[in-house]
Amino acid sequence: MQIKDIFNKILEISNKNKFPDIHLNTSKKAIMRHHNWDLETLETLDFDGNIIDFPILTKEDISEIIKIIAWNEGLLKFEENFELDTSYKYEEKARYRVNCYMDTAWYNIALRIIPTEIPSLEDLWLGDTIKEMCNKNKWLILVTWPTWSWKSTNLAAMIDYINSNFKKHIITVEDPVEFSFNSKKSLINQRELWNHTKWFPEAIRRALREDPDVIMLWEMRDPETIKAAITLAETGHLVLSTLHTNDTVQSVDRIIDVFPSWQQEQIRMQLALSLVWIVSQRLVPRIDKDGRIAAREILINNDAVRNLVITWKTHQLYSVIEVWGKQWMVLMDKYLSILHKKWIINKETMESFARDKEWINML
Repeated sequence: MQIKDIFNKILEISNKNKFPDIHLNTSKKAIMRHHNWDLETLETLDFDGNIIDFPILTKEDISEIIKIIAWNEGLLKFEENFELDTSYKYEEKARYRVNCYMDTAWYNIALRIIPTEIPSLEDLWLGDTIKEMCNKNKWLILVTWPTWSWKSTNLAAMIDYINSNFKKHIITVEDPVEFSFNSKKSLINQRELWNHTKWFPEAIRRALREDPDVIMLWEMRDPETIKAAITLAETGHLVLSTLHTNDTVQSVDRIIDVFPSWQQEQIRMQLALSLVWIVSQRLVPRIDKDGRIAAREILINNDAVRNLVITWKTHQLYSVIEVWGKQWMVLMDKYLSILHKKWIINKETMESFARDKEWINML
């Protein structure tokens, strides 16, 4: 049995069952992640009724799969840098974000499925407020949480909404390119790190000469990128990006804390004047049907938020979110309780993902 046939069968199983993640590791069988976060080893494969035991993958097998995904050049880049981020399209059925890495067992691959269709803002339960913000001529919009929480899916839905409704020039800088956009009312240029640009901050700075209205950054990962993104938002551009943080308030703190102390006062002022919306979300298993749903915490900038950011009293932002709940702001625990009251998630899920279990039970 050719390794290419085995790899295609793995992708077929993943796509058919909508498994979000695939893990291919040297000296192991393939492992799939279910929607309830559990991992399952793939023990057998069915080739037209011919059932075979799944083979233990070797270093050579993983190398061949990397060649399938990223060609020989990708394998050489991986062997040189010990890391490789790329994407892979499985026929016309599915698209995956791919990370190749090394550990004590040698070569490994992690694949995460990317939806083939871009969901609408309504599909994602993002209401009219975000539509209004997507029509802004400037500001910074952030979607945060650790990996696999639909951050890039949310950004893609916003880009698709702008693309479908406004005549804008949209530039994306991604690592790698995930969703593919076709220009509709807007003009879209998608750029990928290493293939189209060598450095995030440089791509952002160059974007100023490319006449953009909207810029989508895959991640604000370092001080240079954060500084460039805030500057773009200040200079009349709508900037959409992501952060790996656990809630909205931590996102504000993270942006400021990455800078040295002598720069933080300036960054606080710039952020307070450029930030418009932060949504922090994570996926939780649902009980009303198969799959997961996003639980969210939303912070919208207003005079109260702006003042707390400038005066460095961000710990009080939780209270502002609670008080201004009728203005589309919401705490994560409140959102979880709403999902539970609608019987979309169960009580155990609500409590396990809550920040304050006593408060959420009282609520």
